[in-house]
Amino acid sequence: MAMSFLPVCRSDMNERGYDCLDFLFISGDAYVDHPSFGPAIITRILEADGFKVGIIAQPDWNDIKSFTIMGTPRFGVLISSGNIDSMVNKYTVAKKKRHSDSYSPGGKIGKRPDRATIVYANKAREAFKDTPIILGGIEASLRRFAHYDYWDDKVRRSILLDSKADLLVYGMGERAILEIANLLRYGKNVKEIHDVRGTSYVSNNIDDLDKYIKTPSFEDVSTNKEEYAKAFKIQYEQQDAIYGGTIVQPHDNRFVIQNPPSIPMTTEELDMVYDLPYARDYHPMYEKYGGIPAIEEIKFSITSHRGCFGGCSFCALTFHQGRTIQQRSHESILKEVNKLVADPDFKGYIHDVGGPTANFRNTACNKQKTQGVCKNRQCLFPSPCKNLIIDHSDYLSLLRKIREVPGVKKVFIRSGIRYDYLIYDKSNEFINELCKYHVSGQLKVAPEHISDRVLSSMGKPSRDVYERFVKKYNDINKKLGKKQYLVPYLMSSHPGSDLYAAIELAEYIRDMGYNPEQVQDFYPTPGSLSTCMYYTEIDPRDMKKVYVPKNPHEKAMQRALLQFKDPKNYRLVHEALIKAGREDLIGFNKKCLIRSRR
Repeated sequence: MAMSFLPVCRSDMNERGYDCLDFLFISGDAYVDHPSFGPAIITRILEADGFKVGIIAQPDWNDIKSFTIMGTPRFGVLISSGNIDSMVNKYTVAKKKRHSDSYSPGGKIGKRPDRATIVYANKAREAFKDTPIILGGIEASLRRFAHYDYWDDKVRRSILLDSKADLLVYGMGERAILEIANLLRYGKNVKEIHDVRGTSYVSNNIDDLDKYIKTPSFEDVSTNKEEYAKAFKIQYEQQDAIYGGTIVQPHDNRFVIQNPPSIPMTTEELDMVYDLPYARDYHPMYEKYGGIPAIEEIKFSITSHRGCFGGCSFCALTFHQGRTIQQRSHESILKEVNKLVADPDFKGYIHDVGGPTANFRNTACNKQKTQGVCKNRQCLFPSPCKNLIIDHSDYLSLLRKIREVPGVKKVFIRSGIRYDYLIYDKSNEFINELCKYHVSGQLKVAPEHISDRVLSSMGKPSRDVYERFVKKYNDINKKLGKKQYLVPYLMSSHPGSDLYAAIELAEYIRDMGYNPEQVQDFYPTPGSLSTCMYYTEIDPRDMKKVYVPKNPHEKAMQRALLQFKDPKNYRLVHEALIKAGREDLIGFNKKCLIRSRR
């Protein structure tokens, strides 16, 4: 039976008997009431705690009436740009407008403004003069400090200052928003809410802070790249709930203050979050536009855990979800599986059971539980830590239970397998069952590159680790009598990659006999270590210089090299090979990337 959606207009409020909302949630995404969408989780947990919550999705930012259709909320306005940073959502890495938006009705682009969080917050302040404004979501979370903005090609100050919001909730916000909501309910002034973990705020002074870590100021980081790298390293190293401290970054004569991260949720708490009465679909008001495309991939997918200890440099998960794994119970997940089976649209196929990384279901090591994650050591890079627990048995047990549920025909794993974790598992049980039951012709993996110096910048293992995995995967499929292939994700123009590294990768692609249809050009988005490298040309981990391809033409050559078989790339590939002194790869023998046209 379909659950009811939260109010989106005054008549919905009247139906529920609401004369006034407690919280109004303004979202840059269309309203999808599914636990894969942050706004759905936050609004449902507030509702479960007795608050009256309404949602305005994708308001017209030029019309104040679009923000006031449900009146002034009693306690606060919550604002999120949506599941993706609004600039990433709208623009490609080449800074061209995208043709579609999966989170908007009918996939239509242009339903949210650039820098949506700032625009919505300023409009909300105009509409609701004295009502607390609280930011959340990925855009706010990753822009909480002074940050390099790729689209402006400059360092912007904290989003808190540009939005004039009262508070910012960073990371996974359930604990923080409930604490804030209850403090407001019991009469606390939002200007005095300064001690909630997982939040940031702006203050005129820091005299009342006992202990804090001060980073270089906005003025310093916006004019000195070395200072930017130092500031980023401090922020990056403090993203741990056990030892992370309060961070202060001066902005002119004010201070952006980040409280320590939220305590990770327990299994019981996560189970509660995912058992809330989600409608598990987009709001019916979008039916006439063709629905919301983003629901297609996630409607029959299941989140089994949060967090990732992979530590890839180009991923902002460390800065958002963190490296500590938080897992749901098997019982909770199986309960959700049965909800999927009962859905009239379910055809027997579960698209995914995973998280940021599917096969990271457990804490990386016992030390993390009491001492937090290591500041200066990654779990898998450059080689597995001696304390790393490599064990797929819990995940394997879960997948077996799901396969046995009546009505389930196939369970796919699409959220990514970390081969550099799997390859060190002494048991072949998981990879055997992965190949036998959970792959449909192709398994996507992410080596990203094969040049060791680029992989080092990426925080990824060396080339030989991937090659060992490829051999094992092929051997097992051969044994099973299956023709299943690997589809490697590859990235061009990442910091550390020059033309020689791109050619090295092109030769590897040639030897694989693989012709990649899609290649990701490195996209410098807020909050990632790689973006810090891109802007500063310094690796903040050791403060050493790193080569960064920034010239658009060189980036085009690097990208073309990865798709050297495409005739339209011939001129760029030819130019790159000449420039690098690799004319030996132009000709007619089998080692050549392109043919000579002379």
